[in-house]
Amino acid sequence: MLFGDKIKELREEQGLLQRQLAAFLEIDTPMFSKIERGDRRAKREQVTKLAEYLHQDEKEMLTLWLADKFIDAVEDEQDRDLCNDAIIIAQEKIKVSK
Repeated sequence: MLFGDKIKELREEQGLLQRQLAAFLEIDTPMFSKIERGDRRAKREQVTKLAEYLHQDEKEMLTLWLADKFIDAVEDEQDRDLCNDAIIIAQEKIKVSK
């Protein structure tokens, strides 16, 4: 849960409450708490808004958010070599499609 940990760290460093960020995103506090804990994924637009609000690099925040999505896709797979091979193939596909 890279993204959730990062926003919690930044929120605490800046002395902000979950309810403040939830209000900024126009969601309720329990929903924000789930995003921060990694129980729910933020929407891309929310990540962008949080990056701006927390004075962070948007690309870095989006990278953490997307990395979490990758991790979610393979976290139950027991064969780590298979996961790594799949990531390599995905990287190659992404490079080709650019």
